[in-house]
Amino acid sequence: MSKTIILSNRLPLQINITKGKLQVTPSVGGLATGLKSFHREGDSIWIGWSGLTEEEIPENLRAEIKTKAREDACITVNFTAEEMDGFYYGFSNRSIWPLFHYFTEYTEWESWQWDMYKKVNQKYANSVIEHYTEGDKIWVHDYQLLLVPNMIREQRPNATIGFFNHIPFPSYEVFRTMPWREDILNGMLGADLIGFHTYDYQRHFLSSVRRILRRHVEFNEVTLSNRVVKVDSFPMGIDYDKFEQAALKHFEISEDQETELQQRLNFHRKKSPDSQLILSIDRLDYTKGIANRIRAFEYFLEKYPEYLGKVRLVMLAVPSRSDVPQYQLLKKEIDELVGRINGKFATVSWIPIWYFFRSMPFENLIDLYTSCNVALLTPIRDGMNLVAKEYIATRTDQTGVLILSEMAGASEEMNEALIINPNNFEQIADSILQAIKMPKEEQMRRNTLLQKRLKRYNVVRWANDFMKALDKTKENQPAFKALHISQEIQEKILTRYKNANNRILFLDYDGTLVGFEDKPNLAKPDEELLDLINTISKIKNTKVVLISGRDKETLGTWWKGLPVELIAEHGVWVRKTGKNWQLNEKVHNNWMINVRPVMETFCDRTPGTFLEEKNYSLAWHYRKADPELGEIRANELSNVLKELISNHGLSVLEGNKVLEIKSSGVNKGKAAGKVLLNKNYDFIFAIGHDWTDEFLFQDLPENAITIKVGVKKTTASYYVEDTNKVRDLLLQISRVH
Repeated sequence: MSKTIILSNRLPLQINITKGKLQVTPSVGGLATGLKSFHREGDSIWIGWSGLTEEEIPENLRAEIKTKAREDACITVNFTAEEMDGFYYGFSNRSIWPLFHYFTEYTEWESWQWDMYKKVNQKYANSVIEHYTEGDKIWVHDYQLLLVPNMIREQRPNATIGFFNHIPFPSYEVFRTMPWREDILNGMLGADLIGFHTYDYQRHFLSSVRRILRRHVEFNEVTLSNRVVKVDSFPMGIDYDKFEQAALKHFEISEDQETELQQRLNFHRKKSPDSQLILSIDRLDYTKGIANRIRAFEYFLEKYPEYLGKVRLVMLAVPSRSDVPQYQLLKKEIDELVGRINGKFATVSWIPIWYFFRSMPFENLIDLYTSCNVALLTPIRDGMNLVAKEYIATRTDQTGVLILSEMAGASEEMNEALIINPNNFEQIADSILQAIKMPKEEQMRRNTLLQKRLKRYNVVRWANDFMKALDKTKENQPAFKALHISQEIQEKILTRYKNANNRILFLDYDGTLVGFEDKPNLAKPDEELLDLINTISKIKNTKVVLISGRDKETLGTWWKGLPVELIAEHGVWVRKTGKNWQLNEKVHNNWMINVRPVMETFCDRTPGTFLEEKNYSLAWHYRKADPELGEIRANELSNVLKELISNHGLSVLEGNKVLEIKSSGVNKGKAAGKVLLNKNYDFIFAIGHDWTDEFLFQDLPENAITIKVGVKKTTASYYVEDTNKVRDLLLQISRVH
C-alpha cells in the first residue's frame, strides 16, 4: 500500500540526552504542531534531523534513537556539526532566511556554505529514495530543502512530489541577487506541485521562473520539457479544536490547579479590573518587528497618557538562533528598549511591559491567550503567523481584539482583525486605542466570522487540500494524445524504419536539432550534428528533408554540400539535393515596405528585441526581452499586424519567442505535401518543436510518425523532452542497417 513521505529539516520530535539517558518529547515548532494530526491520522512516515549532531550522539544510543523515532513513524537523518554549521546555521539562516524576508543587508554569500547546503540536501533526498516505493507520495517542506525535489526527481523521474514553502518568496528584484538563483528555482521545479501561503508569494516565484529561467508560464503552471508544474497558494491553518478545547478546559480548572503564571495574571486583573493586557508572542527574530512594536507601544503611551497605569504589554520572546550575530544584537536592543521604557513610565504599582525571554509550555500559552484582551502582532515580514490564528481560536467567548501586520500572510484571510502597517507608529497607536475601546458586540461580531473561517479551514483541511491538488497534478499531466517515446516505443519506430523500403524524414531545425540562441545566427550546426545528418542521408532508400522557418541564405550556407533537401521560410523556398534554390510558392514581398516600420517601432519600444528580414517574411524576435514585457508587446504587435494585414493574404505566426508575418498560403504542411506527391514512402517521419510544425503534423498521412519536442498541446503522435533526446533518437536511426 502506498504511503506519504513527509520530509522536513527537523523531525516533529524533541530528542535530548540527559545524563546518558534519552528523552523524546513532541516538538512545539509551527510545522511540527501543524502537521502532527495529519501525520498521526494518515499512513505516513516523517523523515528529518533529530536535532543532535553525530558528535553529540554516543555510540550506545544511536540504535535507541532510531527505534524511538520509529515508534512515532519517524526516520532520522544524521549530520555532523560541520554539515549543520554550513547548511543550517550558514546558508539556510544567513542567506535564504534574510533574503526571502527582504533583509538583504543581513544576507551572506559563502561558497562553502552553499556547497554544504547542496551536500545536506542530497543526503535528505537519498534518505527519501531509500524509503520510497512505487506509488508513494512525497511532501517536502520549507526553505532548508529547496534543492531536494529535483534531486529526488533525477533518481525517481515518475515520483509524485509536492513542495511547500513556509516563508515568503521575495519579488524577482530581490531574488535575482542570489548567486545560485537558477539552482534554487530548478531544485523547486523538481516538484509536481509547489505551494505557498499566499498568492503574492506564488506570483513572485512565477515571475522569477519566467524572468530568470525563461520558462513558459501560463496562469499558475510552468511548462518544462517533459511535464507541467502546478504552483498554487494554500494558507496554512491550525489544529483549531486543540486550541479551542484547551481554552474551554482552562476555564474549568479550580484556582488551586492554576499555573503560577495564571495566578499572576489573575492577581493583576483583580487589582486593576479596568486595566487591559496586550499580548505579544514571537520567536526572537528580526523579521518579527519586535523592536518597532515596543517603540510603537511607547508612542501610544506618549500620545494617550490617560492610559498610563491602565494598559500593560505582556511580551513573550522565544529564544532563537542565539549564535547568529544579528540575533544577539536584536536581543541586546530589545533588552535595552524594555528597560528604558519601564524606567521611563513605571510607577510603584505598575510597569508598562512584562517581558519574558524564554520558551513556555503549551498550558502557559493558553494562559496568555485567554487572559489578554488584545493581541498585538506586527511582523515586518512573515510567511503566515499562526499565533494570530491560535489567539482567535482560544477566545471561546468571542471577545478580544487582534491587531495584525499586513505583512503577515495571515492578514489576507483575517481581514476582520485590525490590519496595520508595522512601520506606521501612528496607525499602531490608534489601533491599540481602537482595540481598547472596541465594544464587546463589535469584538464578538469580528471574532465569530474569524472563528468560523479558521475552524472550517484548519490544518487538516490545509494538508488534505494540498494532497488532493498533488494527486490532480498527475491526473492533469498533459492530457494530449501525444505519447512519450519510451524505450519500447523507440524500438517499434526503429523496427518500422528497418523494415521500410522507402523512407523520408522531415526535420525542423531551431528548437529541434539545436537549442535556441538569443541571436539566431549563433545557432549554427556543430560537427556532431552535421556528421549525424550526413550519415542518415547516405543510408540507402532514406531521404532527409530539413524544413525550417529560416531564410534560404543561412540554411543553404550551413548545410552546403550535404545530401539533404532544404525547405526554407516555412515552405517558400526549396533546394532539392544537389540543385539550386527555387521558389516553391507564388508569393510577393511588396507588403514589407508598409509593415516594416510598424515592427521597427516595437523594436524601439521593447529593449532586447530585433527584426529579422527574410526574402518573403519579417520576424520580430523577443527572446532577450523582459519575459513579461515581451509577452505584452507580442500580444499588442500581433493585434496590430492582424488588423493591418486583413484582406491582404498574409498571416501572423506566433512561434517560440518570435512573431513572424508571411503569406498565409505558405506552411510546412503544404510544402511537405509537394515533396510526397507521386512518391511511395512506407516510412514517413516528422519532428518539430512549435506550432508552425502543427501544419506539418496535420497534413502528413495518418501512418506517419509525428513527434513534438517538449510537452505542449499537439496533434503529433509522440513527444520527446528536448533536443538531446532528438539527437539520441536520430543516432539510433543512423545505426539501423
